[in-house]
Amino acid sequence: MAKLSKKEARLRRHRRVRGRISGTAAKPRMSVFRTSKHLYVQFVDDEAQCTLVSASTLEASFAETGKKVDTEGAAALGQIAAERALAADIQQAVFDRGGFQYHGRLAALADSARKAGLKL
Repeated sequence: MAKLSKKEARLRRHRRVRGRISGTAAKPRMSVFRTSKHLYVQFVDDEAQCTLVSASTLEASFAETGKKVDTEGAAALGQIAAERALAADIQQAVFDRGGFQYHGRLAALADSARKAGLKL
């Protein structure tokens, strides 16, 4: 058996996790995607197959914070995402790490969202 590339291994983990979790309108899936330069967060209703709320480090609201895309920036993005979710009447969500390791930027983002009042 050939060794998987990093991307193939992450996609395999992601498919495995997505087989177990699903979002609804009452409790959407908080999907996180990470690149080397940016972070993207979406609150997804899998039953209706639509995105309810989104946030990313490419937006002007993130640029106003003056943070880089590191753990501090991820925490700021988690705060922004949680505020938008709470404004859209989303009180709790299922965290989908997208096959990425729950560490560093992803952990900071999730912790910040929890501190802002979102139940993950």
